[in-house]
Amino acid sequence: MSKARVPWKAIVGGSVGNMVEWYDWFVYSSFAVYFAASFFPEGNDTAKLLNTAAIFAVGFFMRPLGGWLLGRYADRKGRKAALTLTVTLMSASALLIAIAPTYESVGYFGALVLVVARLLQGLSVGGEYAASATYLTEATPRGRRGFASSFQYVSMTAGQLVGLGLQIILQNTMSAEALNSYGWRIPFVVGAAAAAIVFYLRRSLLETEAYDEEERESGEAAEKRGTIKGLLAHKREALLVIALTMGGTVAYYTYTTYLTKYLSNSAGLPKETATLVSFCALFIFMCVQPLAGGLSDRIGRRPLLITFGIGSMLATVPLMTALGGVGGFGGALVLSLIGLLIVTGYTSINAVVKAELFPTSVRALGVALPYAIANALFGGTAEYVALWFKDSGIESGFFWYVSGCAAVSLIVYLTMRETRDVALSRTEQATEGSLPARV
Repeated sequence: MSKARVPWKAIVGGSVGNMVEWYDWFVYSSFAVYFAASFFPEGNDTAKLLNTAAIFAVGFFMRPLGGWLLGRYADRKGRKAALTLTVTLMSASALLIAIAPTYESVGYFGALVLVVARLLQGLSVGGEYAASATYLTEATPRGRRGFASSFQYVSMTAGQLVGLGLQIILQNTMSAEALNSYGWRIPFVVGAAAAAIVFYLRRSLLETEAYDEEERESGEAAEKRGTIKGLLAHKREALLVIALTMGGTVAYYTYTTYLTKYLSNSAGLPKETATLVSFCALFIFMCVQPLAGGLSDRIGRRPLLITFGIGSMLATVPLMTALGGVGGFGGALVLSLIGLLIVTGYTSINAVVKAELFPTSVRALGVALPYAIANALFGGTAEYVALWFKDSGIESGFFWYVSGCAAVSLIVYLTMRETRDVALSRTEQATEGSLPARV
């Protein structure tokens, strides 16, 4: 891919589908408060949310398999092919949730349909993150990669905002009874239709230059492309991805998917107010991602990661404690924004950092599999762990858990190498000596 076609064409092409992917992924959590009762018998409201959160976590445990299969596919068949496949799987899973029968109709079979749909979503997202991160990073000239790759979280957050925006519209145009009865199905129908449209958009993407160069290789190097054997040659980098993801993914899911439930379930804010707080905070969070990504192109990736690690380790407990006692929209918005701005030090650049750690032959797999493992262990369980602490009467224990995860990742940020100027393709490596020195 020529530099004349980047970064904007590559950014738009890689991000639009990513937005739909993550809309479908997050809308499950956003609307869980409405459909939880449809798939489980009468009982404690927190217990129902625990059941739906457990199914939410199931999708994360599928992500390592998706990371392996689709990461391998992206390294062997191309970034474009993988991006097209992932959005197809996501469309199918959203449609399954939209038509899932209720407990009243078929008992627990409806919950089983939810599980199957979440497994498909986990498979898809396990590969989507890496394919998107790799594509955005490889398709952008050196010196602009941090800025370009930040649009992965712009698109992820945009997908969540669309879901929250639709939720706000439905809350204000439908009765609570209608939302709980059938209204919650609407966002999944929208997600399935949007993913089908993006399928055709992604078919027009151009492959990256780095992958085209790698594909022309033959012999033993070609045989190892996208394989576990090839990845094991870079096991230190793979372990690094797991460790640097740990704190970031827990903090991100705390201030995004769990925040609305926390403000409603613990702080006592009306669902509509809690949703509006999340929407406004996430919109501002989305807008600052490219600013932080661009900053990393100037000062490096490590300073931003270290800032996040320190901030999350020290601020999570007081922030979450204050949010639990907040009395209205203004205070909740300010506190939520503080948390999300801290998290920006991780979200804006984590994709490019991971892609810069690996060679082209295993880049997608190297990003996908370790990242998916970290998300299965920490990100996917964050909401469930939070609700478990609440159900056990020690809700503040979760705040310390988030801080502890950030502390572990901080150690990694302090000791890892800087990745900003690494050459990703043979063409870049050949011209490396002619590049001006950084100041």
